Amino acid sequence: MTKLNWGMIGGGAGSQIGPTHRISAGLDGHFLLCAGAFDIDPDRGKAFAGSLGVSADRAYGDWREMLAAESARDDRLDLVTIATPNATHYEISRAFLEAGFNVLCEKPLTMTANEAREIVEITKESGKVCAVNYGYSGYPLVRQMRAMIANGDLGKIRLIKAEFAHGFHADAEEADNPRVRWRYDPAQAGTSAVFADAGIHAFHMACFVSGQTPTELSADFASLVGDRQLEDDAMINFHFNGGAVCRLWTSAVAVGRMHGLTLQVFGEKGGLSWQQQHPEQLHWTPLNGRTQILERGDSDLSEQAVRASRIPIGHAEGMPVAFANIYMDLADVLNAQRTGAKPDPMALDFPQAEDGYWSMRAIEAAASSAKANGAWTKL
Repeated sequence: MTKLNWGMIGGGAGSQIGPTHRISAGLDGHFLLCAGAFDIDPDRGKAFAGSLGVSADRAYGDWREMLAAESARDDRLDLVTIATPNATHYEISRAFLEAGFNVLCEKPLTMTANEAREIVEITKESGKVCAVNYGYSGYPLVRQMRAMIANGDLGKIRLIKAEFAHGFHADAEEADNPRVRWRYDPAQAGTSAVFADAGIHAFHMACFVSGQTPTELSADFASLVGDRQLEDDAMINFHFNGGAVCRLWTSAVAVGRMHGLTLQVFGEKGGLSWQQQHPEQLHWTPLNGRTQILERGDSDLSEQAVRASRIPIGHAEGMPVAFANIYMDLADVLNAQRTGAKPDPMALDFPQAEDGYWSMRAIEAAASSAKANGAWTKL
């Protein structure tokens, strides 16, 4: 298989997410890092590109220079990953999509629902792929949950309980740390802080595994540390279009909680429970039966879970491998695009622009509901 040409914007030296993308994209050998604009400082970005083995003629000072140069190349990029600050996602994604590039954008896709809707429309018009990195949906046992629910193993879904709660912003003395403060500044973060940053992953997971979308929500936002303008704790109730009720808690002040991403789904015939800090196991309890532990790597799991597993049972996989499943899906779709073939249907599970749009609608509706003392708000 010919490797796909891949480029990055952002994710340079000191980035939290950049190394994960590079590990994940390279894991299966589908992508070759050919180009990048890695830093807001042009010289620093070019030097970092060189350290990664990117040739000097494809080490760019900024994304505009990268767009102009790559658009003129015969060996242009097959995929561009955008890992820049949130407020830049819309402008960069739009520009590359309109120029005919496929895009994988870090979440949030945009800062507003209107911007996200524009990206969805541009994606459809261009015929290109726009993926959003809700990378936790790449975990094999999350895909097992989705497959079991779609197969009817749980019967009608009644209740979903989703959490993403940590305590890393609980120290009042750290409230003015620039790495923390921006998250609670509406000018930089938008209308929501912890729900838009962390809770939105739990929201996407609830939609992803259940196959349902929300029709209305009621939100309670709280700012519990200092004089933060945006929430550092939130509880949100959703009504889904398939009849399920979802209870979502997200927090940045839950001292003692580390990552805290968990998902439980309860149906007429049984329940499922998964924790991102223990991703190798999925707890399955049939109605009136005993709880069973499904292990990642078991041969009798769903095709989706087997496809997403790389190493034998008993050897732990992790977040980069979950992200790698998003890149594997994209490689399948882009190679099919290149050859005119149809991609594996299981490759179409990657989060797309529509997921980014739903997320922004949920964020804006939750912020509006919270301001109205939890009034039920239509999406």
